[in-house]
Amino acid sequence: MRHVIALDVGGTGMKAALVRADGELLHQARRATGRERGPQAVVETILGFAAELRGYGEQRFGEPASAAGVAVPGIVDAAQGIAVYSANLGWRDVPLRRLLGDRLGGVPVALGHDVRTGGLAEGRIGAGQGADRFLFVPLGTGIAGAIGIDGGVEEGAHGFAGEIGHVVVRPGGTPCPCGQRGCLERYASAAAVSQAWAGASGDPEADAADCAKAVESGDPRAAAVWQEAVDALADGLVTALTLLDPRTLIIGGGLAEAGETLFTPLRAAVERRVTFQKLPSLVPAALGDTAGCLGAGLLAWDLLENDITDRSEVTT
Repeated sequence: MRHVIALDVGGTGMKAALVRADGELLHQARRATGRERGPQAVVETILGFAAELRGYGEQRFGEPASAAGVAVPGIVDAAQGIAVYSANLGWRDVPLRRLLGDRLGGVPVALGHDVRTGGLAEGRIGAGQGADRFLFVPLGTGIAGAIGIDGGVEEGAHGFAGEIGHVVVRPGGTPCPCGQRGCLERYASAAAVSQAWAGASGDPEADAADCAKAVESGDPRAAAVWQEAVDALADGLVTALTLLDPRTLIIGGGLAEAGETLFTPLRAAVERRVTFQKLPSLVPAALGDTAGCLGAGLLAWDLLENDITDRSEVTT
């Protein structure tokens, strides 16, 4: 059975799958990233994990994987196949595409940015399916974005497209590690809400999920924290839709797990802010934590399809 390897590398764990052409996950596995052992060890763990998946596929489905796709955090040069930098993993300028290709017997390998790769999956087979223009915004430890255009995801001239978390929504506000003050992710990420609610509630262990539950139970302190995050997020999203004019806004990540506790006030806040702009549909992400793997699989299948097209054009 023809299949590809898909790897989604995170700061603490890796999710992997063998994926059929129709998107079916034939086999799934997880592995700790092991970043505490250093960047070289992380790279070796990725290579070893991919090799194990190749062996499993060959034994289980009668042939090795036809290609591989891998999504990684940080700065990624997808065209050159280089993982340029990741603060979480500690690596710089890792030629991951070449290393994986060598370890996997020379099969084609696609390398992608984790959020853009997850956005690719959400756009094609998830919440944005059928939309020619979408913006995928996961609200996690930070906030990033993926700009979807006609079935693909825009990388930008230098690989930085979609970094909505560093749009300044509160000028002169909270310092951000990026060097600016008042960035969106300092107010509307799951980490920011957790920090604000821990302070407001007096419970240092409280997190964003606890804040959402307190909002649902009518706690006015939680409502104030939540509304501050919603307002900041709406400001950032309206800036993005003014620039990008997406047909669909897809919100994912940990904060989106609050469901309508987030989406009802957020839709209202965005609607209050638009003037001439067309209001897009604002929907929750559909694929959960499988988005990265599914997207990596799509990258791999795209490689194979492009290869077939290129060879066909040469023959013609």
